[in-house]
Amino acid sequence: MSPASEDSSTETPDTAPDSGDETSLPTKNDGPPSHRPMGPLAKLMLSLGFTAFGGPAAHIAMLEDEVVTRRRWMSTQHFLDLIGATSLIPGPNSTEMVLHIGYERRGFPGLVVAGLCFILPSMLLTLLCAIFYQRYGSVPQAQPALMGLQATVMVILILAIRKLGRKAIKGWKTAALGSLAVAALLAGVDELTTLAVGAALGTVLLRLDHRGVTASGLGALGLGLSMPASASGVTAGGVAAGGVAAAAAAPTLASLGWLFLKVGAVLYGSGYVLVAFLEGDFVSARGWLTDQQLLDAIAFGQLTPGPVLTTATFIGYLLLGIPGAIVATAAIFLPSFLFVTLLNPWVPKLRKSPTSAAFLDAVNAVAMGLMVAVWIHLAWINLRDPVSLGIAAIIALLALWKSPSSMWLVGLGALLGALSGLL
Repeated sequence: MSPASEDSSTETPDTAPDSGDETSLPTKNDGPPSHRPMGPLAKLMLSLGFTAFGGPAAHIAMLEDEVVTRRRWMSTQHFLDLIGATSLIPGPNSTEMVLHIGYERRGFPGLVVAGLCFILPSMLLTLLCAIFYQRYGSVPQAQPALMGLQATVMVILILAIRKLGRKAIKGWKTAALGSLAVAALLAGVDELTTLAVGAALGTVLLRLDHRGVTASGLGALGLGLSMPASASGVTAGGVAAGGVAAAAAAPTLASLGWLFLKVGAVLYGSGYVLVAFLEGDFVSARGWLTDQQLLDAIAFGQLTPGPVLTTATFIGYLLLGIPGAIVATAAIFLPSFLFVTLLNPWVPKLRKSPTSAAFLDAVNAVAMGLMVAVWIHLAWINLRDPVSLGIAAIIALLALWKSPSSMWLVGLGALLGALSGLL
């Protein structure tokens, strides 16, 4: 049994239901990871791979609904801890949450199966879009259905924030941390800076309740916080420098794979950060893509379900065909598989130390603030017309009334959007 499984099975705060709190349902005791069937895990992640629209925040909301509320594979607190830990490493957060869940269920084989089942549907759909795009040179028009999807995603996201917030916000201190994170992000502070500063200040603030903060604890915290920032800055500079040196070189599978490997290893933040990396490497430095091709690649990454980073599939196909699509996709996701494999066994141990537990609580509170800020930003864009508001209202009423699976809500939202386009 993996260390993560042993520790998570002994958690006590969330194994008994609180009165009236649906997020505190007991977790199911279905044996050690080696005895659990792989089929349900693969089926869930494959279905999410085909239906998880809306970006990382929406994906995490769908995962919470399926893994915590419906299947009770883990407690809400442990799910939050995984979100907090995932926020500290580079890579696509929702994909890394899928990998964490796979590791918790079936160890390393479960991690691989869960990741592949979640990524492959999006990769294949993006590849088909790239083939269509290269042949016809335009983006398919599916705006009514997309509008319905976007409205549905806004409902799924706010319901997830409501449920997760009950556990993440444990008092006025965590509420203040989350509120400051919302204000910082809306004011233009980047996600990584907000997370790092909020986690550091929050740890100190929360530890004041418990005999003060030790110098060694703060020293370890400072070291942990300095690693992502320094890694991001140094490596990003290396990417830019390498791009200037290779400006005249034609793309090869090796150079394409190396670029996407570096992006996957240092990418923090939202899809806008991905745009910045790709524009610098593929448009400005090397001239392998035009600005329009890059924007279309990003659009297709958002159009298809699953991780937005399958934008790499689209770019790889445009540059080097199907081999390029495979290499680019594998390279950008490989670092996440490695990071989660190394990190997952340590997450339960972080909860046992007072200082690291305060650190996780601070990270969870700030992460909730980031989710709220993302929701405000997306709602301002996607819920500005009567049709979108009407679809969102229908989905919200259905979700609160019957609590269907988020995957069914996504399908219904797309159908309502498509029907609105016929009226």
